[in-house]
Amino acid sequence: MTDATPAIELRGISKAFGPVQANKDISIRVMPGTIHGIIGENGAGKSTLMSILYGFYKADSGEIFINGKKTAIPDSQAAIEAGIGMVFQHFKLVENFTVLENVILGAEDGMLLRPSLAKARQQLKQLAEEYELSVDPDALIEDIGVGAQQRVEILKALYRKADILILDEPTGVLTPAEADHLFRILENLKREGKTIILITHKLREIMEITDEVSVMRRGQMVGHVSTANTSPPELAELMVGRKVLLRVDKKPATPGAPVLQVRDLKVTDDKGVHRLRGISFEVRAGEILGIAGVAGNGQSELLEVLGGYERGTGEILLNGQPIDATLRHSNGRTRRESGISHVPEDRQREGLIMDFSAWENIAFGYHNAPEYQQSRLFMKNAAIRAATEEKMQKFDVRPPNPLLAAKNFSGGNQQKLVLAREIDRNPDLLLVGQPTRGVDIGAIEFIHQQIVALRDAGKAILLVSVELDEIMSLADRIAVMFDGRIMGERLPDKTNAKELGLLMAGMSGEAA
Repeated sequence: MTDATPAIELRGISKAFGPVQANKDISIRVMPGTIHGIIGENGAGKSTLMSILYGFYKADSGEIFINGKKTAIPDSQAAIEAGIGMVFQHFKLVENFTVLENVILGAEDGMLLRPSLAKARQQLKQLAEEYELSVDPDALIEDIGVGAQQRVEILKALYRKADILILDEPTGVLTPAEADHLFRILENLKREGKTIILITHKLREIMEITDEVSVMRRGQMVGHVSTANTSPPELAELMVGRKVLLRVDKKPATPGAPVLQVRDLKVTDDKGVHRLRGISFEVRAGEILGIAGVAGNGQSELLEVLGGYERGTGEILLNGQPIDATLRHSNGRTRRESGISHVPEDRQREGLIMDFSAWENIAFGYHNAPEYQQSRLFMKNAAIRAATEEKMQKFDVRPPNPLLAAKNFSGGNQQKLVLAREIDRNPDLLLVGQPTRGVDIGAIEFIHQQIVALRDAGKAILLVSVELDEIMSLADRIAVMFDGRIMGERLPDKTNAKELGLLMAGMSGEAA
């Protein structure tokens, strides 16, 4: 293998954006027919490096070799012609087009679409059978799940004859079952001689699927190792530059009185589908209740009703006081004013306004707070900026610049911004959805510490996560949801992944 010509070789790649050095003198070799992992914290420069390889950015210096041949890649079309395909973390699909139309978009054979569509339909059938990439070619993108959308992105690359496939955080939006399916697809592609670069921050995935791993830190390459000869702790230390605790360090909970009580909560969506089917539970002071389940089984609707921007029916009590599930306000006060903070599942759509600055985002939801209000018409902008600087320091948001737009922070730092806004308000109840989705190992450790610290301060936390490892290590009690119902409750030290998986699949508590 070492004597073979690399499928990809980057030599001395550097790239700066103004004063920020995103990549500094990076060299890497990726051998053909392998799965090569690239890991690093958010902002380490992984995506920038791959965007250079795919032609989205032009390197300030350095050389690219494809199969031993020096290759100029000024744009993505040149990358495609060189046999490179890329599946981005946020898919590049037209939602009101069919799967087939998305696959041929930009790769039509001529002015007439019908021959291109007929050819693509036949090729898609062959590719689907060969690589386990089944998806309905006539389905609209907006009507299929994220796992199927990701398969469409892979099909697009293979349809364009890609021999090298780059996947950027491919499991960030997938359920565990969808992630397992993706790994089977990647193994099939590898067996067919394809070369795959996997950008991820999940060490379990790296250990499970890759042959080689390259580690980046702050724009530089700090290590290349064979996966078989490394371990998660070693990789974590290379990524962060210090030893990282890969488990949640917490004392046993000492629960107090119930803070949140939910009885017979129901939600029916606009299409008449029952999303919550009469669920009941409670969360006590000083404990974390984890809600486990495959995405789409009512967890999102539960957070939305409790957070005040979805309507339902049933009884909700906060510290013994009723909250009207059908309204967005409780006794004239907003949810936040009544002591509820909410970290939503999708930070970019629901937690932040991406074009607004950090200090403006810190004020959202709390803009009526006395310390932010100068008068009915004017806000204390200087006070908000000062408060933002303090929160950014406390929650290790990088860079600690309150004037920077939210879109210019990495995903992990965007999440820290939302957490800083919500946790620093000292709520009685914290609703937190997918707290570490798309977040690197160092930030995960920090976020978990903040959630546990809030619990230890006597607050109640309702945690929703599709990461079963996160639920089992962070929660004090676990409730499992399936099809809008709670299938059962378990204590983390008296259950296991198999039992929880059966409950997540809809098995009754007794059967599980």
